Amino acid sequence: MATVTSQTGIQPVSLRLTRGRTLEWTSRPLVMGVLNLTPDSFSDGGRFPDPASAVERGLEMLSEGADLLDLGAESTRPGGGVYGDGAEAVTASEEIRRLLPVLELLRGHTDKPLSIDTRKAEVARPALAAGGDLINDISSLGDDSMAQVVAEAGTPLVLMHSRGSLRTMQKRVQYDNVVREVRAELGVSADRATASGIDRRQLVIDPGIGFGKTAAQNLELLARLDEVNCLGLPLMVGASRKSFIGHVTGATVEARLAGSLAAVGWAARHRAAFVRVHDVGETVQFLRVWQSIDGLQTETLGETRESAG
Repeated sequence: MATVTSQTGIQPVSLRLTRGRTLEWTSRPLVMGVLNLTPDSFSDGGRFPDPASAVERGLEMLSEGADLLDLGAESTRPGGGVYGDGAEAVTASEEIRRLLPVLELLRGHTDKPLSIDTRKAEVARPALAAGGDLINDISSLGDDSMAQVVAEAGTPLVLMHSRGSLRTMQKRVQYDNVVREVRAELGVSADRATASGIDRRQLVIDPGIGFGKTAAQNLELLARLDEVNCLGLPLMVGASRKSFIGHVTGATVEARLAGSLAAVGWAARHRAAFVRVHDVGETVQFLRVWQSIDGLQTETLGETRESAG
Protein backbone atom coordinates (compact mmCIF):
# COMPACT_ATOMS: atom_id res chain seq x y z
CA MET A 1 0.00 0.00 0.00
CA ALA A 2 1.13 3.55 -0.59
CA THR A 3 0.02 7.09 0.04
CA VAL A 4 -2.30 8.96 -2.26
CA THR A 5 -1.94 12.55 -3.28
CA SER A 6 -4.22 14.46 -0.92
CA GLN A 7 -3.43 15.32 2.66
CA THR A 8 -6.78 14.05 3.93
CA GLY A 9 -7.07 10.81 1.98
CA ILE A 10 -3.73 9.16 2.65
CA GLN A 11 -3.84 5.40 3.07
CA PRO A 12 -1.64 3.39 5.47
CA VAL A 13 1.80 2.29 4.34
CA SER A 14 2.97 -1.29 4.69
CA LEU A 15 6.49 -2.12 3.53
CA ARG A 16 7.50 -5.78 3.35
CA LEU A 17 10.68 -6.68 5.21
CA THR A 18 12.62 -9.91 5.40
CA ARG A 19 11.56 -12.90 7.51
CA GLY A 20 7.87 -12.16 7.06
CA ARG A 21 7.96 -8.82 8.88
CA THR A 22 6.40 -5.52 7.84
CA LEU A 23 6.97 -1.86 8.57
CA GLU A 24 3.64 -0.13 9.12
CA TRP A 25 2.69 3.54 9.11
CA THR A 26 -0.83 4.77 9.82
CA SER A 27 -0.66 8.16 11.53
CA ARG A 28 2.42 9.89 12.96
CA PRO A 29 5.66 9.64 10.99
CA LEU A 30 7.88 6.68 11.80
CA VAL A 31 11.07 7.85 13.48
CA MET A 32 14.30 6.72 11.81
CA GLY A 33 17.30 7.14 14.10
CA VAL A 34 20.57 8.10 12.43
CA LEU A 35 23.54 5.90 13.37
CA ASN A 36 26.69 7.26 11.74
CA LEU A 37 29.59 4.81 11.63
CA THR A 38 31.95 7.40 10.18
CA PRO A 39 34.75 9.61 11.44
CA ASP A 40 33.60 12.63 9.41
CA SER A 41 29.81 12.98 9.26
CA PHE A 42 28.67 16.61 9.65
CA SER A 43 26.83 16.07 12.93
CA ASP A 44 28.17 13.19 14.99
CA GLY A 45 30.99 11.65 12.98
CA GLY A 46 33.58 9.90 15.14
CA ARG A 47 31.37 9.58 18.23
CA PHE A 48 31.19 5.81 17.93
CA PRO A 49 34.68 4.66 17.01
CA ASP A 50 34.16 0.93 17.65
CA PRO A 51 31.31 -1.55 17.05
CA ALA A 52 30.44 -1.86 20.74
CA SER A 53 29.85 1.87 21.23
CA ALA A 54 27.89 2.10 17.97
CA VAL A 55 25.67 -0.81 18.96
CA GLU A 56 25.13 0.76 22.39
CA ARG A 57 23.99 3.98 20.71
CA GLY A 58 21.72 2.10 18.32
CA LEU A 59 20.04 0.22 21.16
CA GLU A 60 19.72 3.47 23.09
CA MET A 61 17.83 5.07 20.19
CA LEU A 62 15.54 2.06 19.98
CA SER A 63 14.85 2.31 23.71
CA GLU A 64 14.00 5.99 23.18
CA GLY A 65 11.32 4.97 20.71
CA ALA A 66 12.97 4.84 17.28
CA ASP A 67 10.90 2.77 14.88
CA LEU A 68 13.95 1.88 12.82
CA LEU A 69 17.64 2.75 12.52
CA ASP A 70 19.61 4.02 9.53
CA LEU A 71 23.21 2.79 9.50
CA GLY A 72 25.64 4.78 7.38
CA ALA A 73 29.33 4.01 6.98
CA GLU A 74 30.22 6.69 4.43
CA SER A 75 29.75 10.38 5.14
CA THR A 76 27.64 12.08 2.49
CA ARG A 77 28.34 15.62 3.69
CA PRO A 78 27.91 17.66 0.47
CA GLY A 79 30.71 19.88 -0.79
CA GLY A 80 30.72 23.30 -2.32
CA GLY A 81 28.82 25.10 0.44
CA VAL A 82 29.00 25.42 4.21
CA TYR A 83 30.87 22.12 4.47
CA GLY A 84 33.76 23.20 2.28
CA ASP A 85 35.04 20.38 0.11
CA GLY A 86 32.53 17.94 1.62
CA ALA A 87 33.26 14.42 2.70
CA GLU A 88 35.93 12.20 1.23
CA ALA A 89 34.62 9.21 -0.71
CA VAL A 90 35.47 5.82 0.76
CA THR A 91 35.89 2.50 -0.98
CA ALA A 92 33.22 -0.17 -0.81
CA SER A 93 35.60 -2.39 1.17
CA GLU A 94 36.14 0.33 3.80
CA GLU A 95 32.42 0.99 4.01
CA ILE A 96 31.78 -2.73 4.53
CA ARG A 97 34.53 -2.92 7.15
CA ARG A 98 32.85 -0.16 9.18
CA LEU A 99 29.32 -1.38 8.65
CA LEU A 100 29.08 -5.16 8.94
CA PRO A 101 30.38 -5.68 12.51
CA VAL A 102 27.83 -3.16 13.83
CA LEU A 103 25.00 -4.48 11.68
CA GLU A 104 25.64 -8.08 12.70
CA LEU A 105 25.80 -7.21 16.41
CA LEU A 106 22.64 -5.10 16.23
CA ARG A 107 20.80 -7.81 14.35
CA GLY A 108 21.64 -10.16 17.19
CA HIS A 109 20.09 -7.77 19.72
CA THR A 110 16.95 -6.55 17.95
CA ASP A 111 14.35 -7.46 15.38
CA LYS A 112 13.60 -3.80 14.67
CA PRO A 113 14.07 -2.70 11.04
CA LEU A 114 17.62 -1.72 10.12
CA SER A 115 18.11 0.54 7.11
CA ILE A 116 21.40 0.68 5.23
CA ASP A 117 22.43 4.15 4.08
CA THR A 118 24.58 3.41 1.04
CA ARG A 119 24.79 4.33 -2.62
CA LYS A 120 26.90 1.29 -3.55
CA ALA A 121 25.46 -2.03 -4.70
CA GLU A 122 28.71 -3.68 -3.60
CA VAL A 123 27.90 -2.62 -0.04
CA ALA A 124 24.14 -3.18 -0.20
CA ARG A 125 24.40 -6.85 -1.16
CA PRO A 126 26.40 -8.10 1.86
CA ALA A 127 24.55 -5.72 4.17
CA LEU A 128 21.17 -7.14 3.19
CA ALA A 129 22.56 -10.66 3.56
CA ALA A 130 23.79 -9.77 7.07
CA GLY A 131 20.38 -8.62 8.27
CA GLY A 132 19.68 -5.22 6.70
CA ASP A 133 16.02 -4.62 5.93
CA LEU A 134 15.98 -1.74 3.46
CA ILE A 135 18.30 0.45 1.43
CA ASN A 136 18.43 4.24 1.77
CA ASP A 137 20.10 5.39 -1.45
CA ILE A 138 20.94 9.10 -1.57
CA SER A 139 21.95 8.76 -5.23
CA SER A 140 18.59 7.33 -6.39
CA LEU A 141 20.16 4.40 -8.21
CA GLY A 142 23.29 6.24 -9.25
CA ASP A 143 24.95 2.82 -9.13
CA ASP A 144 23.43 0.90 -12.04
CA SER A 145 23.71 -2.39 -10.14
CA MET A 146 21.76 -1.19 -7.09
CA ALA A 147 18.33 -1.81 -8.60
CA GLN A 148 19.20 -5.43 -9.33
CA VAL A 149 20.43 -5.99 -5.76
CA VAL A 150 17.27 -4.50 -4.25
CA ALA A 151 14.95 -6.27 -6.70
CA GLU A 152 16.54 -9.64 -5.96
CA ALA A 153 16.29 -9.09 -2.21
CA GLY A 154 12.72 -7.76 -2.44
CA THR A 155 13.45 -5.10 0.18
CA PRO A 156 12.17 -1.52 0.37
CA LEU A 157 14.21 1.26 -1.23
CA VAL A 158 14.39 4.93 -0.32
CA LEU A 159 15.06 7.14 -3.36
CA MET A 160 16.50 10.50 -2.34
CA HIS A 161 16.76 13.46 -4.68
CA SER A 162 20.10 15.11 -5.32
CA ARG A 163 21.95 16.65 -8.22
CA GLY A 164 25.59 16.45 -9.16
CA SER A 165 28.48 14.88 -7.29
CA LEU A 166 28.77 15.08 -3.51
CA ARG A 167 32.01 17.08 -3.73
CA THR A 168 30.50 19.92 -5.77
CA MET A 169 26.69 19.80 -5.54
CA GLN A 170 26.39 23.00 -3.48
CA LYS A 171 28.17 25.04 -6.16
CA ARG A 172 26.11 26.86 -8.77
CA VAL A 173 22.78 25.41 -7.60
CA GLN A 174 20.22 26.17 -10.29
CA TYR A 175 16.50 25.39 -10.49
CA ASP A 176 13.77 27.15 -12.41
CA ASN A 177 11.13 25.61 -10.13
CA VAL A 178 12.65 23.53 -7.34
CA VAL A 179 9.45 21.79 -6.28
CA ARG A 180 8.36 20.85 -9.76
CA GLU A 181 11.84 19.67 -10.77
CA VAL A 182 12.47 17.64 -7.60
CA ARG A 183 9.08 15.97 -7.96
CA ALA A 184 9.68 15.19 -11.63
CA GLU A 185 13.17 13.79 -11.04
CA LEU A 186 11.94 11.62 -8.17
CA GLY A 187 9.25 10.34 -10.50
CA VAL A 188 11.88 9.40 -13.07
CA SER A 189 13.87 7.57 -10.38
CA ALA A 190 10.77 5.67 -9.26
CA ASP A 191 10.01 4.66 -12.84
CA ARG A 192 13.60 3.46 -13.30
CA ALA A 193 13.30 1.39 -10.14
CA THR A 194 10.08 -0.30 -11.22
CA ALA A 195 11.43 -0.89 -14.74
CA SER A 196 14.33 -2.71 -13.09
CA GLY A 197 12.00 -5.09 -11.25
CA ILE A 198 11.49 -3.32 -7.90
CA ASP A 199 7.92 -3.45 -6.64
CA ARG A 200 6.57 0.12 -6.64
CA ARG A 201 4.85 -0.62 -3.31
CA GLN A 202 8.34 -0.98 -1.80
CA LEU A 203 9.49 2.53 -2.74
CA VAL A 204 9.86 5.59 -0.50
CA ILE A 205 10.80 9.05 -1.79
CA ASP A 206 12.90 11.74 -0.09
CA PRO A 207 13.20 15.31 -1.46
CA GLY A 208 16.84 15.46 -0.33
CA ILE A 209 16.84 18.45 2.00
CA GLY A 210 20.38 19.90 1.97
CA PHE A 211 21.58 18.02 -1.10
CA GLY A 212 22.14 20.32 -4.06
CA LYS A 213 19.75 23.00 -2.76
CA THR A 214 20.12 26.43 -1.24
CA ALA A 215 18.68 27.25 2.18
CA ALA A 216 15.76 29.04 0.49
CA GLN A 217 15.09 26.05 -1.75
CA ASN A 218 15.14 23.68 1.22
CA LEU A 219 12.57 25.86 2.98
CA GLU A 220 10.41 25.98 -0.14
CA LEU A 221 10.47 22.19 -0.49
CA LEU A 222 9.35 21.84 3.12
CA ALA A 223 6.69 24.51 2.76
CA ARG A 224 5.26 22.73 -0.29
CA LEU A 225 5.61 19.10 0.83
CA ASP A 226 2.09 18.32 -0.38
CA GLU A 227 3.20 19.17 -3.91
CA VAL A 228 6.35 17.09 -3.60
CA ASN A 229 4.35 14.18 -2.26
CA CYS A 230 1.95 13.57 -5.13
CA LEU A 231 3.59 10.50 -6.66
CA GLY A 232 1.51 8.04 -4.65
CA LEU A 233 4.57 6.99 -2.65
CA PRO A 234 5.46 7.29 1.07
CA LEU A 235 7.54 10.35 1.88
CA MET A 236 10.65 10.57 4.05
CA VAL A 237 11.90 13.93 5.36
CA GLY A 238 15.47 14.24 6.62
CA ALA A 239 15.92 17.80 7.91
CA SER A 240 17.58 17.02 11.23
CA ARG A 241 20.35 19.51 12.14
CA LYS A 242 20.74 20.54 8.48
CA SER A 243 22.53 23.75 7.55
CA PHE A 244 19.37 25.57 6.47
CA ILE A 245 18.36 25.61 10.16
CA GLY A 246 21.63 27.35 10.93
CA HIS A 247 21.00 29.76 8.07
CA VAL A 248 17.62 30.72 9.55
CA THR A 249 18.62 30.78 13.23
CA GLY A 250 22.39 31.13 13.41
CA ALA A 251 22.52 28.00 15.59
CA THR A 252 25.49 25.64 15.47
CA VAL A 253 24.98 21.99 14.48
CA GLU A 254 24.81 20.92 18.13
CA ALA A 255 22.18 23.59 18.94
CA ARG A 256 19.65 22.85 16.19
CA LEU A 257 17.24 20.62 18.11
CA ALA A 258 14.44 23.20 18.23
CA GLY A 259 14.75 23.93 14.52
CA SER A 260 14.85 20.21 13.75
CA LEU A 261 11.65 19.65 15.74
CA ALA A 262 9.96 22.48 13.85
CA ALA A 263 10.71 20.63 10.61
CA VAL A 264 9.46 17.36 12.11
CA GLY A 265 6.20 19.01 13.13
CA TRP A 266 5.72 20.43 9.65
CA ALA A 267 6.49 17.04 8.08
CA ALA A 268 3.98 15.38 10.40
CA ARG A 269 1.32 17.94 9.54
CA HIS A 270 1.90 17.21 5.85
CA ARG A 271 1.72 13.45 6.30
CA ALA A 272 5.31 12.35 5.90
CA ALA A 273 5.62 8.62 6.54
CA PHE A 274 9.17 8.87 7.94
CA VAL A 275 11.36 11.47 9.61
CA ARG A 276 15.09 10.78 9.73
CA VAL A 277 16.55 12.31 12.90
CA HIS A 278 19.55 12.44 15.22
CA ASP A 279 17.63 13.36 18.39
CA VAL A 280 15.34 10.37 18.77
CA GLY A 281 14.01 10.75 22.31
CA GLU A 282 13.08 14.39 21.84
CA THR A 283 11.46 13.68 18.47
CA VAL A 284 9.40 10.77 19.81
CA GLN A 285 8.14 12.88 22.72
CA PHE A 286 7.34 15.77 20.38
CA LEU A 287 5.37 13.53 18.01
CA ARG A 288 3.45 11.82 20.80
CA VAL A 289 2.21 15.16 22.09
CA TRP A 290 1.57 16.45 18.58
CA GLN A 291 -0.39 13.29 17.70
CA SER A 292 -2.46 13.53 20.88
CA ILE A 293 -3.42 17.13 20.16
CA ASP A 294 -4.04 16.43 16.48
CA GLY A 295 -6.24 13.44 17.35
CA LEU A 296 -8.38 15.51 19.67
CA GLN A 297 -8.66 18.23 17.04
CA THR A 298 -9.80 15.67 14.47
CA GLU A 299 -12.41 14.30 16.88
CA THR A 300 -13.67 17.80 17.63
CA LEU A 301 -13.95 18.65 13.95
CA GLY A 302 -15.87 15.44 13.38
CA GLU A 303 -18.29 16.25 16.19
CA THR A 304 -18.76 19.76 14.85
CA ARG A 305 -19.56 18.50 11.37
CA GLU A 306 -21.97 15.92 12.81
CA SER A 307 -23.77 18.57 14.86
CA ALA A 308 -23.99 20.85 11.88
CA GLY A 309 -25.45 18.05 9.81
